Parts: sequence; C-alpha cells; structure tokens
Amino acid sequence: MLKTIVGAICGAAMAGASVAASLSGAGATFPAPVYAKWAESYRAQTGNTLNYQAIGSGGGIKQINANTVDFGASDKPLKADDLAQSGLMQFPMVIGGVVPVMNLPGVRPGQLKVSGPVLSDIYRGVIKRWNAPAIAAINPGVALPNMPITVVHRSDGSGTTFLFTSYLALKAPHWASGPGASDSVNWPVGIGGKGNDGVAAFVKQTPGSIGYVEYAYAKQNRMTYAALQNKAGRWVEPTAAAFSAAAAGAKWQSAPGFYLLLLDQAAPDAWPITGATFILVHTKQASSATGHDVLAFFDWSYKNGNAAAEALDYVPMPEPVKALVRRAWLKIVGPDGKPVYR
Repeated sequence: MLKTIVGAICGAAMAGASVAASLSGAGATFPAPVYAKWAESYRAQTGNTLNYQAIGSGGGIKQINANTVDFGASDKPLKADDLAQSGLMQFPMVIGGVVPVMNLPGVRPGQLKVSGPVLSDIYRGVIKRWNAPAIAAINPGVALPNMPITVVHRSDGSGTTFLFTSYLALKAPHWASGPGASDSVNWPVGIGGKGNDGVAAFVKQTPGSIGYVEYAYAKQNRMTYAALQNKAGRWVEPTAAAFSAAAAGAKWQSAPGFYLLLLDQAAPDAWPITGATFILVHTKQASSATGHDVLAFFDWSYKNGNAAAEALDYVPMPEPVKALVRRAWLKIVGPDGKPVYR
C-alpha cells in the first residue's frame, strides 16, 4: 500500500547549507509509484528526506491550502483563478492513464472491450451483469460470465476520479447531467476504496468487480484491464505509447496556469483517459530555503527521472514543457521577494 512514502531527496542545496532538508508533501495516489522511485534514487545522493503522504488529490489541495505541507499534489488541475485566489502555482510532472480494471474469471487483459457509454451505464447501475446485451454486442466471441457486476469507486476526493468522471461526462449525456465530473461525486452504485491502491485491492478480492486505477497500479498488481474505444473509433489498450499519443497535441504554452486536460484526444492511437499529474506550491514561500529545496527535487526529477517514469508506464513531460515550467518557477519568491530557485 502506498500510503506514506519516505524517500531521500537531494538537489542543489542552498549555498553554505550543511543541514539536511526534511520536506513534506501530500496528495495524489496516481503518481505515488513514480514519486517513490524518484525519492529512492535521490537518497543515494544526499541525506535530505521527503515524506509524501498519498492521501488523494483532494487531501493534497486541502493540505497545501492549510500550509501543513511544503507541496501538494493533484491529478485534478486547478484553474488559473483558483490558483490566484489561493496564492498557488501548479506545474505538471508526468503523464499517465486511468484504466478500467476487472476481476473476471477467464478474461485476459485487454480482451474485454468497453465503450464510454457502456462504462457509464455500468457505473450508473443500469448494466448489472457481465453478460448483458450491451456488453455482449461489442465483445463477440468473448465468453462473458453470467455474474453480477460489483462497481468499485474511490471513497476519497481524487484526481483519478476527476479524470474518470470527466471522461464519462464527455461520452454519456446521462452521466453529465447526473453524477457529473468532479473529484468527488454521488455514486449511484458501488463500494468505495481509498486511493488507487484501495480500489485495486477491492477489485482483486471481489470476483465480478470493476474499478478504475492509474495504470501503474494495474501493472504492479497484474490486473485485468479493459480495452477502450477512443475518439478515432479504435479499440486501444493502455500503454505508455497510447498515453504519449494522447499528449502529443497538448498546447501547454497556451494553457493558463498549466491547466490542461488530455481526455478523449483525436489521435488514432490515443488512450482516451489520459492526464497529467500536478504539483502545487505557494508562490510566496515562508522559507526561501524550503522553497528552493522543493523545486530542486522536482528539477532533479525532470532531469534524471525519465527512466524511472517510463519503467512504470508514465510519460515524462517533453523537454520544452519542462523549460516552460522552469521559467514559471521564477515567480515563486521568498520573504525577500526574490526567486527561491534559479
């Protein structure tokens, strides 16, 4: 379970500093596997430590606003007005995909096809059994079990839920006008698990269940995932290449506050539930040293973390986007009004 990650981080220390930094962050479970890898690798270089609590995007937003952590993490990007009101900056770290996962005897990963409208009807409780006609119609030749469907969703405020429900709202008018798109919704049916790991655990132990998790959790837990029909009409499976295809046309340079969604992109090979995960920091830091050390860690991750991200099937941010982010960091200042990191 990825509840708390204690890893070591280093990065360029403030000039003359000799005491190891101890940084804290909280939020999204979506990127927790890659943050753990980065922290582990960083430990070999310094005694600086990072305590990251994977409590969900909603919790991360609350904690950074309450000034109880040095940075927050969210898969639900905040709009520019909300950032300004809270005195925050956000920037993207990696891109990944949200994946429907099932516990279906005899069904292989990627064998079952699920369209957006069908997925919506499953989560609305309209489709109740795995051999329902709507599922059978798009899965000829697949031996669908005559089992009731157990829906599993997040119980906490979650950016993964925001991406998932935003996709359902795009594909199904009934979902858009019903539960809607948010990091926390009134689920019509189902049971709740805390975090991506909680949903994965419920699905693994419940035959006939379906849930949604970030792909790293599906991969690490060897879970059965569904193929989805993308905007181009193709049935695609979740891979780093499919996430990268969805992100290829992203125009970060014209996204205010780096607010950008990568859902249901038109590229032929795009995975339809793709999204970036974001870091939240205060634009006015109470401590220049702490602000510097936070950005130093993420700068190191930009420079050195691509291989670890790719191994977990995340997509690293393109180098031009990293350059945009580094320029934006100049707006993060300390008590003296000077940038904390250059």
